[in-house]
Amino acid sequence: MNADRPTADKSAASCDDLLLDSQMCFALYSTSLLMTKVYKPLLQALGLTYPQYLAMMVLWEKDGLTVGEISTRLLTDPGSLTPLLKRLEVEGLLSRTRSREDERVVIVQLTDDGRALRERALHVPGCILEASGQSVERLKALQAELVLLRGSLQDSL
Repeated sequence: MNADRPTADKSAASCDDLLLDSQMCFALYSTSLLMTKVYKPLLQALGLTYPQYLAMMVLWEKDGLTVGEISTRLLTDPGSLTPLLKRLEVEGLLSRTRSREDERVVIVQLTDDGRALRERALHVPGCILEASGQSVERLKALQAELVLLRGSLQDSL
């Protein structure tokens, strides 16, 4: 038997490996798409897009961060974050000021309206929990698994 030539079993396994429903990436991608669809009407009522909501959550956690710190927290590049932050500034939810120590650094702070929006957003996690049909414990376990996966993928880069 030729070791370079796949057997019928190996060939079948490799074909199954290429089925869409066998792909972890598709399960994550399609779940992410559906998750953002569930978020959409909830966030529209707050006047936010999903990426804006993520940025606001970072600032609700800790106000007065630099654009770089927000970017790091969201695993994105600062260049793609800047237009989003500018829009939130136009909406009156935050302010951006250059650091006095280093003019290249932009500090982002919530306005009173930005802080007040946090109170209006408090119902969102409960709505997502209900839509998921899962228990809090199950979702926390799933989140922990995904964070581990994300870390492994990040380490592989």
